[in-house]
Amino acid sequence: MQTNFTEEQLKDPATARSNEVLRACVHCGFCTATCPTYAVLGDELDSPRGRIYLIKDMLESGRPADARTVKHIDRCLSCLACMTTCPSGVHYMHLVDHAREYIEQTYRRPLSDRVLRWVLAKVLPHPTRFRLALLGAKIGRPFAFLMPDARLKAMLAMAPKHIPPVSRNDDPQTFPAQGPRRMRVALMTGCAQRALNTDINDATIRLLTRLGAEVVVAEGAGCCGALTHHMGKSTESHATAAKNIRAWWAELQGKGLDAVVINTSGCGTTVKDYGHMFRNHALAAEAGAVSAIAMDVSEVLQKLDLPAGGAPVPLKVAYHAACSLQHGQQIKTAPKDLLKRAGFAVVEPRDAHLCCGSAGTYNLMQPEISGQLKARKVATLEATAPDVIAAGNIGCMMQIGGGTGLPVVHTVELLDWATGGPQPPALRGAQQATGKAAVPLLR
Repeated sequence: MQTNFTEEQLKDPATARSNEVLRACVHCGFCTATCPTYAVLGDELDSPRGRIYLIKDMLESGRPADARTVKHIDRCLSCLACMTTCPSGVHYMHLVDHAREYIEQTYRRPLSDRVLRWVLAKVLPHPTRFRLALLGAKIGRPFAFLMPDARLKAMLAMAPKHIPPVSRNDDPQTFPAQGPRRMRVALMTGCAQRALNTDINDATIRLLTRLGAEVVVAEGAGCCGALTHHMGKSTESHATAAKNIRAWWAELQGKGLDAVVINTSGCGTTVKDYGHMFRNHALAAEAGAVSAIAMDVSEVLQKLDLPAGGAPVPLKVAYHAACSLQHGQQIKTAPKDLLKRAGFAVVEPRDAHLCCGSAGTYNLMQPEISGQLKARKVATLEATAPDVIAAGNIGCMMQIGGGTGLPVVHTVELLDWATGGPQPPALRGAQQATGKAAVPLLR
């Protein structure tokens, strides 16, 4: 694609990077075939190619973002399926992230939008605040029909029936390896996950230590910054990310780290991009070092040689591939291979490349489109007739769980169970709900 940025514009590193991305695009349109919003809406401007044209025009002209451009950029899930499909290697993620930052700086949204985005940015990345918000949403859910805004209804619907107690495993500390230590890793405990589902981090710690990893929860580490980063709030996202970089760098320089382990793939995509985010920052070297050792938990488990055939019962597991894992990190087979190695029967739904509609805060800010994608995803998962649905991202788990009666668990919960850990609570809950006895409950 031909671009016409001025020399002055190209002095800005973000614009220079966007120029590189735009020039890689050859207008082929392959991306439209795998774009969820194009599949649902059928509008060229709601496809990656259409959004690229809008972003190019906005950035080249140097004008403030307009309502039309903002509408179509806001509708983008950042699922990155287009990057998997693109034969030209267009790095759409960096382009749309820059566009969102530009929109945040130049466009004044309606008051209701500004308030909603402010609340999300101030609440979701902070586990204590988020817990209080979930409690309030749980209390207010019976009155959702009174809410005039569909986004407020979506926020009330997000609250789980049971808000788990705080897990002290999320506090800064070190968990020793069982047996000889094979590696030392830092676990990113996250933010929203610590309020929505504490079983995931607990299972991850048990599993990693059982396989010989010393696990440290670093002092000062917390939210990865993805939620605010994808809202274009770069000042907030960089400040949050910088705390992680400093915390993990201190561990690297101290007792050393073999990996920063991330069990929420949406966070993993962002942490692996810290090197790019901080390329012109004083923390550039530290950010690059952290990004270089950031790994999804499935990548680490492959290095630790998960024992074969330990599944307590033969369950049929429908594996949902989170977009941030399969497209953002290009990790496609590791989780499925691990589940099969553990003795589970793994099936995949039709159109596994399509997003479930969660996408960070997307299900709260674009509830109608998100709801259509959720219904589509749940239908394809249920069509495989599974006993349980497994995913590697808390957002996907909450989204899918809100549309199905099947138990939804994190991949590490099943792997922990298969190697000597407790049965995942979601499976126990399914037993109680169905009145069936032992786990072959499920089959």
